[in-house]
Order: sequence, then C-alpha cells, then structure tokens
Amino acid sequence: METMTALKSLAALSHESRLAAFRTLVQAGPDGLAVGELRDRLDLPPATLSAHLNVLRAAALVHDTREGRVIRVRANYLQMNGLIAYLTENCCNGVAACAPATSCPPRKKATS
Repeated sequence: METMTALKSLAALSHESRLAAFRTLVQAGPDGLAVGELRDRLDLPPATLSAHLNVLRAAALVHDTREGRVIRVRANYLQMNGLIAYLTENCCNGVAACAPATSCPPRKKATS
C-alpha cells in the first residue's frame, strides 16, 4: 500500500461515526448490511450516514451494491488488511510473534 492511500484510509477512519460504521460493517461480515439497517444500528440521520459512507467509499474502505430498492454496504477487507499490513510491515523487526492476521478467523458455528 502506498503512503497516500494509507493516509486517506486513516483520515476516513478518524471520525467517531465513520469508525463506528466501518467496525459495524466489519462485524457484519461479507454480507454487509443494508444502509437502513446500518443507519438504525448507528442511530444517525440518513444524510449524515450518507456523507460518512461517501468518505469511506472514497478511501476504498467500503463498497456497495444495489439490490432492488436496497443498497447493501460491505467492508472492503482487502483494503483493511492492506492498511493493517502497511502499519505493521516493520513490526518488531519482522518477528513472527507480532505479525498481523492475514484474514478474518473462521466463524464459530452456532450451537442449537
């Protein structure tokens, strides 16, 4: 990852509501969330959420798709992992003990 790309990503995450939105989308997993559901979870006005999502989109941290009348927003895990790798590429002089995870851990199966 280039330094300017990392700076854009970090700047996008430097607002409390944008960070909360991104973390919520990361927690939602690869299916993401409908914009309305994300708005309800964050308790933000529609225009405010839209503005925050535009900043996250510009930094390539989220992407969305239209599904009929619904817009579904998803975290861009490749960008997130690239940022983590950029931030930790020289961590601990390359000692493996502090190397970041390269992907999300597998989901635990629900017990009945």
